[in-house]
Amino acid sequence: MSAVPKTKLTEAEYLVKERKAEFKSEFYKGEMFAMSGASREHILITSNLVAALHTQFKGRCCEVYSNDMRVKVSATGLYTYPDVVIVCGEPEFIDAEVDTLLNPTVLIEVLSPSTESYDRGTKATQYRRIPSLREHVLISQERPHVEVLSRQADGNWLLRESSELDQVVTLPSVSVSLPMREIYDRITFEAPPATEPA
Repeated sequence: MSAVPKTKLTEAEYLVKERKAEFKSEFYKGEMFAMSGASREHILITSNLVAALHTQFKGRCCEVYSNDMRVKVSATGLYTYPDVVIVCGEPEFIDAEVDTLLNPTVLIEVLSPSTESYDRGTKATQYRRIPSLREHVLISQERPHVEVLSRQADGNWLLRESSELDQVVTLPSVSVSLPMREIYDRITFEAPPATEPA
């Protein structure tokens, strides 16, 4: 007996379902993918970022959104919810609902063990196809480590890493400086295992 083929949703059908849903789902190639809950560390880091960015954007034409703002990658059809979204200039949305952004300037993901390979791989590749995107930031919740990928004038991406709590992460595209201690405020890291004397 042959399996019944899975019915694919259109983007319009996804949006109707998603806007009524009690939980968030990503959408890609006709399928919806439910998003799992986040850890305390993940939530704290995201909150720290939104608070710090909100303060730095006062009086400027930049907006910061938490993980409730949906982003569409127009080139691939992916609908997703980055942990933090920054848009500078006039935000563009897919429709009058104003809940799906098309032109992010910076996208930030706080890495989770269950989604890290996806965030670094398939999702990152698609993010880089957004013409407006200038920086893509990946933040570890398990250790102090921030990676900033910046789009260069020639279209290539430059990686900068910060791994010490006394360092400052800069996002030149939006003129922002984020102290690592501020990003990781209230986060306690496990001490590395002690090495035995030789």
